[in-house]
Amino acid sequence: MISKKMIDPIRPTDDEARALARDLLTGARYAALGVLEPGTGAPMVTRIAIGTDASSRPATLISSLSQHTAALQANPACSVLIGEPGDKGDPLTHPRLTLQCRARLVARGAPEHAELRDRWLEQHPKAKLYIDFGDFGFAILEVSRGFLNGGFGKAYVLAPRDLGMPAKG
Repeated sequence: MISKKMIDPIRPTDDEARALARDLLTGARYAALGVLEPGTGAPMVTRIAIGTDASSRPATLISSLSQHTAALQANPACSVLIGEPGDKGDPLTHPRLTLQCRARLVARGAPEHAELRDRWLEQHPKAKLYIDFGDFGFAILEVSRGFLNGGFGKAYVLAPRDLGMPAKG
């Protein structure tokens, strides 16, 4: 019998991986958000608009009418997938970033709301049409860990500091 030694597929996180992950995060305008459905606990994934706050943390503008907002209110644990496939080649060879997070909903009257609103409109100018509707609010996604797939054979585990943001808590 031939013994096969398991090789850890995770590479040491280096500056190139950090830069790629930061570029994916700051360049993203949409992402897939994974939440747990209240009541059933079943996983649910939805597409959201995404941006960053002044501390480089992911942020999203969400409606209280959406299922994912209700899910985040019931359980703030979530994950986000960022990265779009390129125009050519196998979509799985293009870089993508998965973030494990806890959503912190920001009340409309909270001190940081106005700053988030201004920054959001810089990143998403078309949101001016609905950003002030009563059912819309912000969620800051406090990242606990990230996983970068930089392409075939390029896997990394990232801490919040690797993404240029403060550590959670």
